[in-house]
Amino acid sequence: MNGGLRALVVALAMSSSAALAQTAPAAPPALPPGVFAAERDLALATAGTYALDEQHTAVIVRVSHLGYSHSIFRFDRAKATLTWDPAAIEKSKLEASVETASITSNVNGFAEELIGDNFLKAKSFPQATFVSTAFKPTDKTKGKVEGQFTLMGKTRPVTFDVSLVGAGKGFGGKPRLGVTAVASINPQEFGLPPFFTDPIQIVIDTEFARTE
Repeated sequence: MNGGLRALVVALAMSSSAALAQTAPAAPPALPPGVFAAERDLALATAGTYALDEQHTAVIVRVSHLGYSHSIFRFDRAKATLTWDPAAIEKSKLEASVETASITSNVNGFAEELIGDNFLKAKSFPQATFVSTAFKPTDKTKGKVEGQFTLMGKTRPVTFDVSLVGAGKGFGGKPRLGVTAVASINPQEFGLPPFFTDPIQIVIDTEFARTE
């Protein structure tokens, strides 16, 4: 290979390397000190008492709109306490409550109607509650939480299917656990009017932080 051709090959190689370097994805920014991203490992949420993080919680209900579609409502105020041990999940306990008057809807004026005496009767029954009776893990990231759900003074058994979203060291050294939980209830069992014709699905996305 003569000198001119060799120089051309070297120049092309350097140009290709420079182009690749320019198009390579940038490294993700480092997290602030004391902040740790989650992993799909329950063991990273160490044993202890955990409180629900209200700022990272969504309580969503999906309600059949007379069979035409599903209306989506959200409850904005919830509290919960979780007693947790990843080495003995079946011994865990959960107590949770939602303020029934905190419901929101994208239908103008409907939230105010829903909290009234024709539907949720929020003044007489300001909270819906759930108290666990059994934790039943099914694999490393999923399980069922059975318990007693109370709405408008009526209590019925309800089972949530729970999936781990992530666990980790959290913020400032407080371990954190995030899950999605899904259950369905029969509206007539809780005294809701026939307007609600089908089972109501409850979807909860939430995080818990250890309180110690």
